[in-house]
Amino acid sequence: MSRTKILSRRTALKAAAAGVAASVIPSRRSLSAAPPVKANNNLNQSVCKWCYRDMTLEQLAAESARIGIKSVELLTPEEWPIVKKYGLTCAMGSGADQIPIGFNRKENHDSRVANLTRHIELAAEAGIPNVICFSGNRNGMSDEEGLENCVVGLKRIVGLAEQKGINVCMELLNSKVNHKDYMCDHTEWGVKLVKKVSSPRFKLLYDIYHMQIMEGDVIRTIQDNFEYLAHFHTGGNPGRNEIDETQELNYTAVCKAIVEKGFKGYLAQEFIPKRDPMTSLAQAFRICDV
Repeated sequence: MSRTKILSRRTALKAAAAGVAASVIPSRRSLSAAPPVKANNNLNQSVCKWCYRDMTLEQLAAESARIGIKSVELLTPEEWPIVKKYGLTCAMGSGADQIPIGFNRKENHDSRVANLTRHIELAAEAGIPNVICFSGNRNGMSDEEGLENCVVGLKRIVGLAEQKGINVCMELLNSKVNHKDYMCDHTEWGVKLVKKVSSPRFKLLYDIYHMQIMEGDVIRTIQDNFEYLAHFHTGGNPGRNEIDETQELNYTAVCKAIVEKGFKGYLAQEFIPKRDPMTSLAQAFRICDV
């Protein structure tokens, strides 16, 4: 074989190998642009806008719709129409949304009730299923006093929520790492509150990341308290980043437990991506698509 033919063959082989490698190892850009595999859709998934501050709401809505996510949440009423253009909802609307200033102090009740009243009425008009609220920080107050104060304040609003068909959800947050001194930081306290308010329209937003930090035993806690939970948030622990093998929670197992309980609400991705944001969001969608 002549030297010219040998070189030509080597060149062809190198080109073929490069083509195979390119098809096996897609670029960072192609990963985020690739269409997702067919979804099981046993669990309605949402995503929290605040985790994607470098993207416009329009961009996040378009990408979320492409991935198979059905909602972008924690939006103001003015933002709700934007996601609807992409066939999405806002599964958790903003409401009495000042985390340190909540229902556990009576002096906050008038402002919190007024804020929630407005958001409940707007949510009913827009077809938004849930609005969020918070307990507020302790600031030296006992959990028992805070619980009773929350009951008094929330009972002023749940009648309207029942009338309008909107869930008011108090979020469980950790007071160890992210929200120092926050009162509604254990499932047991939150469940006591739900029972005392005694309304089908007041439940808990169970944040899996936060409760992993405070309690652990996530699956058993969800199973035992399922009737008091209306919504879920994700997040990798430690670090609140991707929910993949880089962190300690098994989100596939957690989501299977939620689906097996017959959950019909939404689970929202609320992690801060360290890698390409849409690649990580698509991966999280697949992890939770059980």
